[in-house]
Amino acid sequence: MAFDVFKYEGELVLESGVKIPGYHLGYTTFGEMTPEKDNVIWIFHALTANSDPSEWWPSMVGAGKCFDPAKYFIVCVNMPGSCYGSLGPLDVNPETGEKYYEHFPFFTTRDMVRSYKPLLQHLGIEKIKAGIGGSMGGQQLLEWAIEEPELFEFIFPLATNAFHSPWGRAFNASQRFSIEKDPTWKEKTDGSGIEGMKIARSVALLSYRHYETYEKTQMDENLSLLNSYRSESYQRYQGEKLAKRFNAYSYYFLSMGMDAHNVGRGRGSVEEALKKIKAKTFVMGIETDVLFPVSEQKFLAEHIPGASFHLIKSFYGHDGFLLEDEQISKVVNSALATSQL
Repeated sequence: MAFDVFKYEGELVLESGVKIPGYHLGYTTFGEMTPEKDNVIWIFHALTANSDPSEWWPSMVGAGKCFDPAKYFIVCVNMPGSCYGSLGPLDVNPETGEKYYEHFPFFTTRDMVRSYKPLLQHLGIEKIKAGIGGSMGGQQLLEWAIEEPELFEFIFPLATNAFHSPWGRAFNASQRFSIEKDPTWKEKTDGSGIEGMKIARSVALLSYRHYETYEKTQMDENLSLLNSYRSESYQRYQGEKLAKRFNAYSYYFLSMGMDAHNVGRGRGSVEEALKKIKAKTFVMGIETDVLFPVSEQKFLAEHIPGASFHLIKSFYGHDGFLLEDEQISKVVNSALATSQL
């Protein structure tokens, strides 16, 4: 495994019209590319993860796992706006000499994949055998498969969608409202808004999990309790946990990027955009996902030429895409077995 930072000196024009005069991307690679350059796997991470999938997806990436570095050259990039090595709100704006903070220009999922293209060239990658991503990672995967139809041989969009729904945007908006109500928000410090972000994370968890998840994992053994419930403690703990590794500005702008996701923007329609995908597509949905319901994945499978839909059974809700490794690996391994390295 190797972590590195790619620096691009050229200009990047975002969908918003904002021009970025150079940027950097933190990325992690595993394994080695074959002389034929035919063993590349590109993994896209979700909202608050980083470029090391062996850390947040250990059941899928590693020796003897679905994505084995002994077999594949694996690449994962930290998305712009995050805080794990790529350009983000806590970096210095070259135009002002001060940190961006609340003035950071948000990247849409389309902007993100466009920022990855120079890195692709830098690494000497001409073809990606398979791309996989869940949630916001899957949104990026779809954007890239549409932008460059010949780039991917296989794609595995997981618990994701073609455009972010009003339901999903409402969840994200409520989280941003929580951050905005933090008295420290916009104080121009690295820790501004952090208490609001803890509440935002609590709101997010309700969309990441499912009724059944809490029934199985957060039920109090003492049914006589009048307060101090296990589920309440869990919500608080998860907010504190995220606050130790993330910042409110990144959380705020990344959620805006997710809300702006729409593969049909500027391409006629969502259906027309999906028809551009030429990769062999295996769409997976989590049966209890309330944030990205399976209807959204079935829509993808219906409009991407030759795509198939696979239902992943799980009581974990949306987060099942991080936990149901056996079912996901079965779909991936079966698909990749049809193409020899």
